[in-house]
Amino acid sequence: MSVTRKQYDEGFKKNAVKLSYAANKSVAEVARDLGIADGMLYRWRAKYTPEGEKTRYATLEEENKQLRLQNAEQAIEIDMLKKASAYFASLHR
Repeated sequence: MSVTRKQYDEGFKKNAVKLSYAANKSVAEVARDLGIADGMLYRWRAKYTPEGEKTRYATLEEENKQLRLQNAEQAIEIDMLKKASAYFASLHR
């Protein structure tokens, strides 16, 4: 039996974070009112500021993810070039 995870859009996350900072309730109470786990709301608070903007940490995480992807793509290209180079070098022997 597979369990599908509920996905929340960025707007919902930002509004939940804003509400968690603005409300006179604990984070756990706000999370319970929204029907989400309090750990999830804490992760969103690490990603977004009280104004709803991305934190420096979240920006760096996204940049790191993009750079890792780019690095993997370049590693594949280098490997293909090495194989092509070896192939063409064997033709000239």
